[in-house]
Amino acid sequence: MASKLGMVVLLISGLFAARCAAVVTTGEPVVAGLSWGFYDTSCPSVEGIVRWHVTEALRRDIGIAAGLVRIFFHDCFPQGCDASVLLTGSQSELGEIPNQTLRPSALKLIEDIRAAVHSACGAKVSCADITTLATRDAIVASGGPYFDVPLGRRDGLAPASSDKVGLLPAPFFDVPTLIQAFKDRNLDKTDLVALSGAHTIGLGHCGSFNDRFDGSKPIMDPVLVKKLQAKCAKDVPVNSVTQELDVRTPNAFDNKYYFDLIAKQGIFKSDQGLIEDAQTNRTAVRFALNQAAFFDQFARSMVKMSQMDVLTGNAGEIRNNCAAPNRRSSDLLNAADDDQGFAADA
Repeated sequence: MASKLGMVVLLISGLFAARCAAVVTTGEPVVAGLSWGFYDTSCPSVEGIVRWHVTEALRRDIGIAAGLVRIFFHDCFPQGCDASVLLTGSQSELGEIPNQTLRPSALKLIEDIRAAVHSACGAKVSCADITTLATRDAIVASGGPYFDVPLGRRDGLAPASSDKVGLLPAPFFDVPTLIQAFKDRNLDKTDLVALSGAHTIGLGHCGSFNDRFDGSKPIMDPVLVKKLQAKCAKDVPVNSVTQELDVRTPNAFDNKYYFDLIAKQGIFKSDQGLIEDAQTNRTAVRFALNQAAFFDQFARSMVKMSQMDVLTGNAGEIRNNCAAPNRRSSDLLNAADDDQGFAADA
């Protein structure tokens, strides 16, 4: 049975590689403790297992791709890529406003992959690394670039504080505020424009963009305003109505998001501002005209972000359940919540 599973994983991996829209070699420096072949000996099948599960999940629900990307970003930005956003319990980051709309099915997928990887290799691979690999594979499966990611992250023992979660850029930020938020996390203006391109897939809730309806700058296409106003008028209960962030190719990872901005059809204020502000306009236009340039920079920026404040070596732990710290550190969360997991989408 194990050998048959291995053959299936290898087959899926080969087909996956063949379908890649682009392969990007980033050349980004690797922080101490991470390496490109970290699991070559301890769990050589990890990437194939992750890829198989992601491919199957997206075959059933392509929206999980954007869900994984958002989880990855919301994990890394506050206190580093340590899978802390996956923790449940009374102090969970999932209760914070920016994280309340993270997709439950994507959270569950990460734990399902963790279980499969640990079944194959033992508790050798962290939830943080699984999240990183699953995000990369979701991008590729949606049509985006393939890029290698260094591995060896360890899982955090506790959630990020409310103050740290508050560092996440908001959809109503203007460009100067965005630039400062990214600079505070050692990401530059080019990273900002490239990583914002992840909005080529995914959804926004009405409450995150209804500030665009009043005619204030940056201006939204009037035809789109009328359409979204009518749509959001039915938003009862609040934030139950969603809108694709890329009005052209909402389920394909491509550069059409930047075409949306040129046509004043960016959904979030933070998106539309990228084409309006002189500090980011040139890069946004370049990505609109050259998808290869966007893919190349997006891959570089993702690898860069994936190494922010990582735990390596003996720091942190390898969780036995992505939703809970291991028992020896359970005093960091309410013990009653330790056995919680991720529910399926309602």
